[in-house]
Amino acid sequence: MKDAQLIDSFNRQIRYLRLSVTDRCNLRCTYCMAEDMQFLPKSQVLTLEEMAAVGEAFVALGVEKIRLTGGEPLVRKGVVSLAERLSSLNGLRELVMTSNGVLLTQHAQALVDAGVSRINISIDSLQAERFKTLTRFGSIDDVFAGIDAAIKAGFKKIKLNAVIMKGHNDDEILDLTQFAIDKGLDISFIEEMPLGDINSHIRAQTSLSSASISDVLKSRYTTQESDFEDPASGPSRYIQITDTNTKVGFISPMSNNFCGSCNRVRVTAEGQLLLCLGNEHSLDLRSIVRERPDDLQSEIVNAMQRKPERHYFDPNEITIRRHMSATGG
Repeated sequence: MKDAQLIDSFNRQIRYLRLSVTDRCNLRCTYCMAEDMQFLPKSQVLTLEEMAAVGEAFVALGVEKIRLTGGEPLVRKGVVSLAERLSSLNGLRELVMTSNGVLLTQHAQALVDAGVSRINISIDSLQAERFKTLTRFGSIDDVFAGIDAAIKAGFKKIKLNAVIMKGHNDDEILDLTQFAIDKGLDISFIEEMPLGDINSHIRAQTSLSSASISDVLKSRYTTQESDFEDPASGPSRYIQITDTNTKVGFISPMSNNFCGSCNRVRVTAEGQLLLCLGNEHSLDLRSIVRERPDDLQSEIVNAMQRKPERHYFDPNEITIRRHMSATGG
C-alpha cells in the first residue's frame, strides 16, 4: 500500500510496534503471571517467518521502531535471527528489546551484532531473597551478570525497568536509582497495571503513584527536566539526575493517563493485534498472515479506526483477563 500511514480516528500516528515473540518466561514475576500458568501450544504461536512478515508490513506502513518482547524473548529459539531480519528492513529506524536479563550473558553480543540497538532490562529488587520472592524462583546474580554482559556488548542505550509496589519493594527506590547511576544507565519506574487475575497480592493495596516515587527521589537527588525527545518513544516521562548521566523515567498508566499521545500497538505471540493495552479491541493477524497474506497491510490500516481513545484502569476491578506476559511486555 504505497504511501499508506497508520493514523487512527483520533489523528494519532502509529510509529511504534511492540512484537511479542513468546508468552513463555523463565521467571514468574508476581505482578505479571499467575503461579500456575497455561501457555500457548506451539501451533497457535506465530512462526518466526510470520513474525518477520508482520514486522515488514508495519514498517511498510510507517512504523519506525519495533520492540521485541515476551514473556521473555530470549527463551524463543531463533529470536536472534528474527532480530537480524527485522533490523535490515528499509525504513525501520530502531530495533529494541525488553528482557529480564537472565539470558543476556549468552545472547547480548549476538543481539548487538544482529542490529538490536537498545535494551530494557527488568529489575524490581537488588536484594537476593526479595528478588527470588518477587520472581518466585529467580536469582538476582543472573540479572547482575546479564546487565554487565549488556554493557560489555555495547548496546547504544541500556535502561532498567522496575515495577514498584507499595509494601513490596518501594523501600528500594533510592537503591535502584543509585544502582543505575553507578552503572551509568537510565531507569524507569512503572506503576503496576491491573492485567490478569493474580493471587499473590491485592493490587489496590500495593498501588504507588509516580508522583510518590518522584517525591522519594527528590529526598536524595537534585533533578531537572529532561530534554529527551523521541518521536517513536514509549510512554515514559523523564527527569535528569543532576550531575549524572542517568535519566529517570516514569510510566504512569494509573495516575497520569498518557493515551492522548499514544503512538503504539502490540502484537501478541499468537498474532493478536492489540490496539490498546487496557482494552480488548484486537485483530487476528495470524489467520490473515496464514490464509490471505496479501491483505495484511490493508487489514492493519483498517484496524486503526477501531483503536480506542484511552484505557480505564481500576486496581479494584480486573476487566482485562490476559496477563502481562500474554499482552506482550
